[in-house]
Amino acid sequence: MINTGDTAFMMICAALVFIMTPGLAFFYGGLVSRKNVLTIMMQSFISMGVVTILWFIIGFSLTFGPDVHGLVGGLKYMFLHGVGMEANPDYGSTIPFMSFFSYQQMFAILTPALITGAFADRVNFKSYLVFLVLWSLLIYIPLAHWVWGGGFLQQMGVVDFAGGIVVHASAGLAALASVFFVGKRTVVSKVEMEPHNVTHVALGTALLWFGWFGFNPGSQLAAAATTDQIAISHVFLTTNLAACAGGFFALTVSWWRYGKPSLSFTLNGVLAGLVGITAGCDCVSATGAVLIGAICGIVMIFSVDFIDKVLRIDDPVGASSVHGVCGFLGTILTGLFSTSEGVFYTGTFGFFGAQLFGAVIVGCWAAGMGFIIFKSLDKIHGLRVPARIEEEGLDIYEHGESAYN
Repeated sequence: MINTGDTAFMMICAALVFIMTPGLAFFYGGLVSRKNVLTIMMQSFISMGVVTILWFIIGFSLTFGPDVHGLVGGLKYMFLHGVGMEANPDYGSTIPFMSFFSYQQMFAILTPALITGAFADRVNFKSYLVFLVLWSLLIYIPLAHWVWGGGFLQQMGVVDFAGGIVVHASAGLAALASVFFVGKRTVVSKVEMEPHNVTHVALGTALLWFGWFGFNPGSQLAAAATTDQIAISHVFLTTNLAACAGGFFALTVSWWRYGKPSLSFTLNGVLAGLVGITAGCDCVSATGAVLIGAICGIVMIFSVDFIDKVLRIDDPVGASSVHGVCGFLGTILTGLFSTSEGVFYTGTFGFFGAQLFGAVIVGCWAAGMGFIIFKSLDKIHGLRVPARIEEEGLDIYEHGESAYN
């Protein structure tokens, strides 16, 4: 039976997750040079259009349709056939199935946009549009089905409550693969390699943090029953604790390493904590949430340094570290800190092994397939803009507009 309170809760949560994509546009926009800010913001906003249409036509069905050998969903729900006001007991027994469609649509929109920060300032817009379709069909949709739609990882007991590996690890590790292939930015001046507007980064972080209170608690899919109210209150608490711990410990470590309390690193630390807690926000204690947030905030600092200075990979916004490393790490830490199945509470390693296996499978698929997609696009159409356009800025040459006049 449809419950009014549950339905209203899910629509509010869907709206909160929706605002995360514009938040990401501001976050990434502030971290790139002033001549490319519109380009990267457009990459986030156009994901809403392209991915929504794809999700409506076939994406939702391939993700949440009847399971086919644990690998993909069937075609039952193409064009929203059979997706109406009745509830589907497998995906929210007290909300319209259409509400679940809308909620999951916001996840599908956000995920490929997360990758764009890694190859900022270098990729042409036409190739990016094709990438959105291929990434969704070949990476996001299969992974979401494996973990959430009845696929083989869900059958094995892998837990990813709200997208630690499905969304964040997959996007971050694909981002790492993309910059391996795309290569470094053309350096015009050191100033142009620095964030052009950290206030935009702060605004983007605030919107993302706000949206995360729909991203994680909304995955409960209900709020009216007492048990659901307890569950979403717990998820809200662990989500915020991890964010605060991530920001605080990223600030502390960056201050110690670089001699200044960096706002950029603090904000990235907040996101690292949020990413890290996403997989297990429903099953770890408050203390566990603080520890996961702190670990991810600290690891993020060292990961950014390692990727930049040791691997010499040009990831302008730290997407590989914040989303890839912390999404992967948070999923594994859930195997340690889960109060019901974690190593620290049960002394057994079965659940931990499942989490590790799931994270590795998702990471390998996202990185490997992401590299193949980029290589194929480069062969067919050409991926990177010419050096002259890169030096002078993509905003004018790709979109005919400038952020600052």
